[in-house]
Amino acid sequence: MSAGQGEFLIVTGMSGAGRSTVANALEDLGWYVVDNLPPQMLRPLLDLANIGGSALPKVAAVVDVRGRDLFDGFPGVARALREHGSVQVVFLDASDDVLVRRFESVRRPHPLQGDGTLFDGIRAERVRVAPMREAADIVIDTSNLNVHQLVTKVNDIFAEEGAARHKLTVMSFGFKYGLPSDADLVADMRFLPNPFWIDALRGSTGLDEEVRDYVLGRDGAQAFLDAYTAALQPVLEGYQRENKSHSVVAIGCTGGKHRSVAMAEELAARLGSLPGVAVTVRHRDLGRE
Repeated sequence: MSAGQGEFLIVTGMSGAGRSTVANALEDLGWYVVDNLPPQMLRPLLDLANIGGSALPKVAAVVDVRGRDLFDGFPGVARALREHGSVQVVFLDASDDVLVRRFESVRRPHPLQGDGTLFDGIRAERVRVAPMREAADIVIDTSNLNVHQLVTKVNDIFAEEGAARHKLTVMSFGFKYGLPSDADLVADMRFLPNPFWIDALRGSTGLDEEVRDYVLGRDGAQAFLDAYTAALQPVLEGYQRENKSHSVVAIGCTGGKHRSVAMAEELAARLGSLPGVAVTVRHRDLGRE
């Protein structure tokens, strides 16, 4: 596309081959996804994306036989779009027996089945989509892929180089206010001396240098940080492999003001260097009385 234009992707293929999974994966990667779009509306959508510029940098449209007779115009529309700009077509396929099993598992008829069998619908669809499969830029056979493997494949193809595959929130909190309900992992900092009992530190927080130095300098603090960082590394790598896009590591102390804050900040700094992980820090109870 010319300067100022974004990416435009058409996702099509066999019903049951994983279009919804791909659409969801693209949304997670920041694409604006329009599902079940009649082919004749692709050109207006492309024009809108071009006008939107940076507001719509990546647009994907899912087009399939649910458009009924409108789908017959898809090949011609796609050719016209390619003349107008850079458009990629992704075609999702799977073997007939796999498609039958998938439809049977959700107990839904094939959209072209009519009064016939599932195989009748699948064969009719193959005839209708054959021109688009031949013209596709990318063909993904999902016969031997589960949902997680398909998402991984989409990430491998469409994720920007160096983009984070997992968003990690390191959250400090106070046990006296309750455990965070959305925490995936919880660590307890109450094994460290509490700065609250030091008059000069009581009014400060773990964000202040004097409290941070005090907490990080206590026996066991550095050993914990070294060990916990090492323990979390394979966990975060596994989250990426399993396409778990976000997790929360909660670091607690009594009131969520001193120890947990200082340790959460230091842990986040260490985990931020891991590949594929984007780290943010949140202090849930900082500022409470």
